[in-house]
Amino acid sequence: MDNYPRQVRLVEVGPRDGLQNEQAEVPARIKIGLVDRLAAAGLAAIETTSFVSPRWVPQMADAVEVMAGISRRPGTRYTVLVPNLKGLEGAIASGADEVAVFPAATESFSQRNLNCSIAESITRFAPVCAEALRAGLAVRGYVSVVLGCPFEGAVEPSAVAEVAARLVDLGCHEVSLGDTIGTGTPAANGRLLEAVSRRVPMERLAGHYHDTYGQALANIYRALEMGMAVFDSSVAGLGGCPYAPGATGNVATEDVLYLLQGLGIETGVDMGALLEAAQFICNHLDRPTSSRAGRALALKAQRETQ
Repeated sequence: MDNYPRQVRLVEVGPRDGLQNEQAEVPARIKIGLVDRLAAAGLAAIETTSFVSPRWVPQMADAVEVMAGISRRPGTRYTVLVPNLKGLEGAIASGADEVAVFPAATESFSQRNLNCSIAESITRFAPVCAEALRAGLAVRGYVSVVLGCPFEGAVEPSAVAEVAARLVDLGCHEVSLGDTIGTGTPAANGRLLEAVSRRVPMERLAGHYHDTYGQALANIYRALEMGMAVFDSSVAGLGGCPYAPGATGNVATEDVLYLLQGLGIETGVDMGALLEAAQFICNHLDRPTSSRAGRALALKAQRETQ
């Protein structure tokens, strides 16, 4: 326990990464309501939307409306994803606090997700990062498919470390390592973090784990043992990836919070308010939460009121 961080920062990705893959349109007012509820629950970093082409991600076409409609909570960082300078212009105009750029760790996924090579993606993101920093915005980097690629299979940790280091060189204050298809195991995750942390300090790394194979919490536990203190998660386990066949949702914020509470690690997030946010979006989507802790806690609350 002495090796675990005393505090962990949860980066809520549900409003963007969670909802981008929904087939039915989610109205802006619902997204705004979700973001505001998540902020009220104490989540200090919320990935709110993305300024990408509606042609490629139609669910995010209302980015301007969403950013204009949220109630800004002091101390909460509102992040948006941007693929290029045009997207950055929208992010700046919307009053975003932080932008995120997103290269991949394999050439095949880079071509599928960004229509270019890894090297070309870094070149494209360089002016985006530079301009964002000049505008006073923080820049966060994501690296996709760090523990497995749907097109190439296993991924060399050294390849991930190289992309992560390049993002730091571009000015990213933090690099989130994404197990996009959820195939990673604690052993593989340990090897990955050992390799990447030799190039990028652990305090500048975050973990982004999908739960496709049920390994997300185990991977987070391994990362905690190695000193990682920032994790991406999605309320109610929402999400997937439109360019990663078979990828299911991100690890549920409720499940991660339950784990951290059990370890005595502080997050500043209120479970009750988080469950209310989850219920809000699940009611709109007309399906139950994917969070096991969320389901168990809701049943417990029902029994206690009977």
